[in-house]
Amino acid sequence: MASSDPFATPATDAPYGELPEWNLGDLYPSPDSPELKADLKRAEADSTAFEERYKGKLQGLATGEKAGADLAKAVAAFEALEDLLGRIISYAGLLHAGDTSDPARSKFFGDVQEKITTASSHLLFFQLELNRIEDTVLETAMAEPALGHYRPWLEDIRRDKPYELEDRVEQLFHEKSVTGRGAWNRLFDETMASLRFEVDGETLAIEPTLNFLQDASGDKRKAAAEALAKTFKANLRLFTHITNTLAKDKEISDRWRGFSDVAASRHLANRVEPEVVDALVDAVRNAYPRLSHRYYALKAKWFGQDHLDHWDRNAPLPKVPSKTIRFDEARTTVLGAYGLFSPDMANIARRFFDDRWIDAPVRPGKAPGAFSHPTVPSAHPYVLLNYQGKVRDVMTLAHELGHGVHQVLAAPQGALMASTPLTMAETASVFGEMLTFKSLLVETTEPAQRKAMLAAKVEDMINTVVRQIAFYSFEREVHIKRAEGELTAEDLGEIWMKVQAESLGPAIRLQPGYEVFWSYIPHFIHAPFYVYAYAFGDCLVNSLYAVYEESASGFQDKYLAMLRAGGSKHHKELLAPFGLDASDPGFWDKGLGVIDRLIGELEAMEDEGDSG
Repeated sequence: MASSDPFATPATDAPYGELPEWNLGDLYPSPDSPELKADLKRAEADSTAFEERYKGKLQGLATGEKAGADLAKAVAAFEALEDLLGRIISYAGLLHAGDTSDPARSKFFGDVQEKITTASSHLLFFQLELNRIEDTVLETAMAEPALGHYRPWLEDIRRDKPYELEDRVEQLFHEKSVTGRGAWNRLFDETMASLRFEVDGETLAIEPTLNFLQDASGDKRKAAAEALAKTFKANLRLFTHITNTLAKDKEISDRWRGFSDVAASRHLANRVEPEVVDALVDAVRNAYPRLSHRYYALKAKWFGQDHLDHWDRNAPLPKVPSKTIRFDEARTTVLGAYGLFSPDMANIARRFFDDRWIDAPVRPGKAPGAFSHPTVPSAHPYVLLNYQGKVRDVMTLAHELGHGVHQVLAAPQGALMASTPLTMAETASVFGEMLTFKSLLVETTEPAQRKAMLAAKVEDMINTVVRQIAFYSFEREVHIKRAEGELTAEDLGEIWMKVQAESLGPAIRLQPGYEVFWSYIPHFIHAPFYVYAYAFGDCLVNSLYAVYEESASGFQDKYLAMLRAGGSKHHKELLAPFGLDASDPGFWDKGLGVIDRLIGELEAMEDEGDSG
């Protein structure tokens, strides 16, 4: 169990070596520090003063003698407030993620959420009023360089204009988010972190239980799957209610704003055209037979079976000794791979270890999964892991550090333009995984180990592409059907089993209990329709990496320039230097072809008589 001190020194976990715990002191010294208390007061006072100074006056400023300069001052002041508010809520959120079961941290997080919501409600008018300024008037004002600097942001927020509501309605939506979506999100997180699972007489939290699904023992995998199903079923009424409530909450918001499709608001937030997403989804679903169906049939054959049960889907290959990878080995591997590509990228990634921007141990109450939180441009990102010494954990480290490097490079764009739409945000993370995989593969010459590595990579890509598009299909059907009335747990389970059977194929047997596994996927709760961004990023990186392998020189500079752009450019503009275009109907097939060829390589090994 970690110390209650949020800035505790690195922990030592015998199998994995020294595991770092993050130092949140770069944000604030402690929850009750004078610095945090002062910033909370300043946030409320400065937000109120900003509203008093500018509300109802932007149209006049835009047509005044010094329109560009005056508007630029207002935008710069708004950006500074966004950074301040973001710093405070980032600290509270990260502290809470470290132990969601701690009542003191939960109360602190809730209190800070309420105060930030109150302060930010004074800023809601700003984007709404900016969007009411005529295009020609704003264009004239942007001739002033100080305001022209913010052109990408100003043009970006105007995409939201058709879906914005009257000021008081926007304020109501904003303030009620604390007792609405935010409250249900928190309930889900705290419930999930508090769940316990009985596996062979041992009581475990969700992360180590999920980890057993990759255990070398088939009995252990089955026991873990049955334990997960038992506990999920015991809490199914709550998870069903949360899912129904949040889907209805979204339907209400979408209806008021005028979105015509259940995923339209996500596409808008991602700054991606619906037809581009539709093309991705169609390409992946059409590829199910030659990707997931084909691979799992091959894997079942390696196990000497016609089928695999769902708990064996991510099982390690038979006859290949599993190895526990210490954290210092993982660090060396990832930094080495990054360094071979770009010393600058490796130097940024190294800071996450040296300056304790990573929290790696598994702890009771800690948020499950992994993430890289960008915090704000005036600070730096933080990475959360649940490190358990497997190859997948090394890849997760590479993935999250990719996010982290991207966030550091984009930070100079400022609080309004550093954030990247989800579709492009997954590019650097998946590219970091690919660099690490290729580096490990070069060093692996023993046939059985090489086969295991290739298989692990194929499985990761299937999980990133096929699984996430199946998740997207599940969400679409849930949200569409929820508009007609509440869904029962049985309804949700039926939809889940249908999309899983379609995506995984006939070689995977979905045994009783699997019908409740939809209930623990956090993206369904926190960010509806987020999941297709993973498939977008993976297919994009496959194409991007092919360009890298074919490039004589200059690729690294163009790649880092793309990351530095943050959210200041559209995906079409970002990809143009590489000769790539996500709106090209054939683009996605190129990315999927990489997975296809890796499976072909594994089949060739089988034909050569290497059965692992």
